[in-house]
Amino acid sequence: MNAIELLQKTVEANASDLHLRPGSPPVLRIADILKKLDLPRLTEKDIETFIAETVDERHRNHLEKSNEYDFAISLEGLGRFRVNAYQHMGVKALSLRYVSHVIPKFEDLHLPPILLDLAMRKRGLIIVTGTAGSGKTTTLAAMIEHINNHAPVNIIAIEDPIEYVFTDKEAIIAQREVGLDTDSFHSGLRYILRQDPDVILIGEIRDVETMSIALMAAETGHLVFCTLHTLDAAQTIDRSLSFYPPHENQQIRNLLADTLEAIVAMRLLPRSDAIGLVPAVEVMVCTGLIRDYIRDSSKTHQISTLIEEGTIAYGMQSFDQNIMTLYQEGLIGYEVAKANCTNPADFDLRIKGIQGIDYQTRRSFET
Repeated sequence: MNAIELLQKTVEANASDLHLRPGSPPVLRIADILKKLDLPRLTEKDIETFIAETVDERHRNHLEKSNEYDFAISLEGLGRFRVNAYQHMGVKALSLRYVSHVIPKFEDLHLPPILLDLAMRKRGLIIVTGTAGSGKTTTLAAMIEHINNHAPVNIIAIEDPIEYVFTDKEAIIAQREVGLDTDSFHSGLRYILRQDPDVILIGEIRDVETMSIALMAAETGHLVFCTLHTLDAAQTIDRSLSFYPPHENQQIRNLLADTLEAIVAMRLLPRSDAIGLVPAVEVMVCTGLIRDYIRDSSKTHQISTLIEEGTIAYGMQSFDQNIMTLYQEGLIGYEVAKANCTNPADFDLRIKGIQGIDYQTRRSFET
């Protein structure tokens, strides 16, 4: 099986990832489960051949000079693959994440409708969070495509690497790849306000300089999307503050409270009704009270309660609320729901028939 056939197999199997390491057969990740293909163990030469067949000269030159390297490859008829090349016991190994050449439709992703409203905000900072492989990139792509379909705005994205490729519709979109079009997120953002953007997409906040530019751009009237590797809304606020020294803490709290529009936290859970994954999503929308709680460090920990109470009025939802809904709709099983909710004991009591408050509608219910 040559490189193209192996990547075709990855797509046909609906796999999210392909792992290639010398000494092991190719491994696919399908619905969050690793599956070894019934193929011979790979050799160092197999990896070199795969690289030669799929990677252009520019990326190959980088690979020769570095032990770790992120890039993307695009193959006609298959789509794009985000690639991480790394050293494994002195030899090259590859991890490839499949990115469809078709930007997914929002309605096919089982995401909360409030995200479409957030996408059409005129200004402010929207942070999408989650661990690696939690659906952040796909969610952002769906939101950006919604803007592209409905608003005549200038969108500038800085990504590492570019994954989904957009085509101008109502909007115009410039996609800049770190390492190709700009040296770093920081250098790409340094002059971004001179490029007349309405919407800015930052692939990932990695340092204080990038965080500061994101806040400044949001403060000056731009809509800014970015990602962080955090688990939920509360942790995202803490992580945003942690970029700065303690003596600047209150200043950044005030700036974050003024500019933040929403935090969207993602997890992908195995479906019970089909092969694949379904997102569990926490959504925090910045109300006046939440902004006050961000400013006041003694109250920030209470934001999770405001999220649960803001379901009807503001479209917010906690992970536990959304997980309960996914379970009630039959999209996830009991064990998956219990293992991923914040309070398994409380979830168990509700399932067993203890009267409580329905997580989605806030009405009393008995199972």
